[in-house]
Amino acid sequence: MTANQETAELALPDQQSKPKKKKKETSEPKDLLLYEREYWGSGFEYIAGIDEVGRGCLFGDVVAAAVILPQGLILEGVNDSKKLSEKKREALYDIIMENVTAVGVGYADAETVDRLNIKQAARLAMKRAVEALDVTPHYMLVDAEKVDMNIPQLSIIKGDANSQSIAAASIIAKVTRDRLCKEEWDTLYPEYGLSVHKGYATQFHREQIMARGATPMHRRSFLGNLLGEQQTLF
Repeated sequence: MTANQETAELALPDQQSKPKKKKKETSEPKDLLLYEREYWGSGFEYIAGIDEVGRGCLFGDVVAAAVILPQGLILEGVNDSKKLSEKKREALYDIIMENVTAVGVGYADAETVDRLNIKQAARLAMKRAVEALDVTPHYMLVDAEKVDMNIPQLSIIKGDANSQSIAAASIIAKVTRDRLCKEEWDTLYPEYGLSVHKGYATQFHREQIMARGATPMHRRSFLGNLLGEQQTLF
């Protein structure tokens, strides 16, 4: 036995006594076409994924999107828009738009939110998104909601994380709304920082509302005691 072999054998018990590192558990990637395949297999050719964004904002429209993708198409990286960086969403927006069979976008403004309530306004925006499609869907997959239309549909909890069609719709809706915040709406009301917080209730946004008042695009039903009896400045 050589000295090197002896040293290696003597070291073996110490090595065995050390706890083995646990291998990281790897899960199989989620099948985001599970629902789509089920309904394609049942004869529904055009399946629309539907989602909305802006439900919790103090300012601006609720924006919804309806997306019909070609059967069997897999879009790598498409996921719940909230889990993606802005750069990734923008890139996927372009990819989705290049591959869609049809896409529609619907809006419900602040006045509608105040008049109907946010849930009904979100449903209305979804309905308008479906109506904006060039192709009438045979079936709809909706993110945790019901669309008031006479079209077969399934409401899926956390649909944007479980259906590629809904995830694609969430990206289209999110990018559309963010662009409005950064461009058109920020130009109208530059003092409110809309390009940064996108209309959500950040400290800066609340402070600007208190200092300047609410614009016509603020959801007064969301402001609660923030304004009190303060008069709108616009």
